[in-house]
Amino acid sequence: MDTDAVLTMLREVAAEVVTPRFRALAEGEVMEKNPGDLVTVADHEAEVILTRRLREAYPDAVVVGEEATSADPTLLQGLADVDHWFTVDPVDGTKNFVHGSPDHAVMVGEVRGGQPVRGWIWQPAHERAFVAERGAGAYADGQQIPDRTVGADGPLRGVTSRRRLVGTALPGLPPLELTWVCCGVDYPQLATGGADYVIYSGTMPWDHVPGTLLVSEVGGAARHLDGTPYRPHQTSGGLVASATTGVADRVGPLLQDQARVG
Repeated sequence: MDTDAVLTMLREVAAEVVTPRFRALAEGEVMEKNPGDLVTVADHEAEVILTRRLREAYPDAVVVGEEATSADPTLLQGLADVDHWFTVDPVDGTKNFVHGSPDHAVMVGEVRGGQPVRGWIWQPAHERAFVAERGAGAYADGQQIPDRTVGADGPLRGVTSRRRLVGTALPGLPPLELTWVCCGVDYPQLATGGADYVIYSGTMPWDHVPGTLLVSEVGGAARHLDGTPYRPHQTSGGLVASATTGVADRVGPLLQDQARVG
């Protein structure tokens, strides 16, 4: 499938099974995978369709979906040695979706040779599409997103999914704010100027493959908290994504120093 065809697929699946449930979930259509970790019938149905269509188009590729992995965590094993695989996040920001917030997304990412090579983010309630291809740029609604220009020495707006860090500040920087609680919104915000860096506690590939590529294609960076480049198969530890490599070079050591002192 070419890049436009995959985006069309996301739009179609969202229109078929996600959007009709937005602010219209019936009793029994919302469940908990773990305490506080919600899933809906829309998540399950969208993932089934997306996975089937990707496997039809790429029979030799592995497809790693969030809900399938929740049922069988062994699907994450061995990904470092898989040459070609896809990630599927059928409804990113499920809590937002359940609570009627438009900040949710449908996402697919493609990994080849251990590197994200294509990523798709469709925000159905906002009707916004973000697409990235390695070496070919990042696009919002078909228009190329220009590289971010952020002075690393000045004030930087940082956001985080680590709620215990909200309101705290890295040395010399303003206090951290909460993210949009949806990677499919966070990364586009980072790519287009809504934030300068974001700190994540989780690194599940369906959350981060599309967005890290989007950010890297506008001159940003995604690194694990030890400073190493983002690796899609790594599912432990945290992650910091930044608008530019200069921001990453400033923020990364501050996070490492913070970790060393407590």
